[in-house]
Amino acid sequence: MRGARILGTGRALPPRVVTNTDLTKLMDTTEEWIVQRTGVRERRFVDPGTGSSDLGAEAARAAVSRAGISLSDIDFLVFATLTPDYFFPGGGVFVQEMLGLPTVGALDVRTQCTGFLYGLSVAEAYVKGGFFDHVLVIGSEVQSTGLDMSTAGRDVSVIFGDGAGAVVVGPAEEGRGILSSHLHAEGKYARELMCEAPSSLEHPRISHEMLSAGRHLPRMNGRYVFTHAVRRFPEVIREALAANGVSMADLSLVIPHQANLRITQAVANALGVPGEKVYSNVERYGNTTAASIPIALDECVEQGRIREGDLVCLAAFGSGFTWASTLIRW
Repeated sequence: MRGARILGTGRALPPRVVTNTDLTKLMDTTEEWIVQRTGVRERRFVDPGTGSSDLGAEAARAAVSRAGISLSDIDFLVFATLTPDYFFPGGGVFVQEMLGLPTVGALDVRTQCTGFLYGLSVAEAYVKGGFFDHVLVIGSEVQSTGLDMSTAGRDVSVIFGDGAGAVVVGPAEEGRGILSSHLHAEGKYARELMCEAPSSLEHPRISHEMLSAGRHLPRMNGRYVFTHAVRRFPEVIREALAANGVSMADLSLVIPHQANLRITQAVANALGVPGEKVYSNVERYGNTTAASIPIALDECVEQGRIREGDLVCLAAFGSGFTWASTLIRW
């Protein structure tokens, strides 16, 4: 079986920067309160009329360009988001249209913060199996249009931002590229971090009563999420290392989902790795859910933080609860 590797990376971030000071004008909060709890200092918000498919298409074009191929070489598209442009269809087909990929298959992934890694595992399997030569994997989010920007919603709303990242996955020599992916879920905790409306369980799916109760807004049991995240992150990273017979000392870089700076720091401590080996950009972009890992990956490539032969581990934990890791020999 041939291998699969990332040929190119790309990202797209809205130009509008929203600082913590900006949020203090909308809710009862302070710069110190937000930074202490989340590590976030600013995030990007889209302007009206820009959807997750728009950002995804922009990031995809950058990834294809960096891969040194043309859009016509793309055989399949995987689009990960929890914020599609519409209730249905999924956003993948709109990205496909924007990129001018006439009848290429478009698969949507809805595993929230782990969406990019779940999507990457799909691309890995397709390329390793010889089904496709070039698979585009995109993580894209527009969180800003679905947040409660009042004091009542500040625990959640100060964390999130908008953005997109993408990669092109193609063939590699065996032993190079994506070594393995490890995917997990534990649905009994799903209600600790969720947005329940619109819902097909309800008749109608959305009502004035549901809107008044705020059931269309995300809610999170922050302490519960933190406790599980700091356990599952190290666990799934160690799983990837063990599966490939390598040690923590062999790792060049860990790129975690950018959920919260406190979680990232706790994971680094649990793994016993120095802070410079764990990449973080949450202070600049907030939590961009499925987009956070590919945005960070593109930055690391651009900055020369990743070089040929480096061993890189991507890891995520989030709503579902779901968690995952991918180990890559660059």
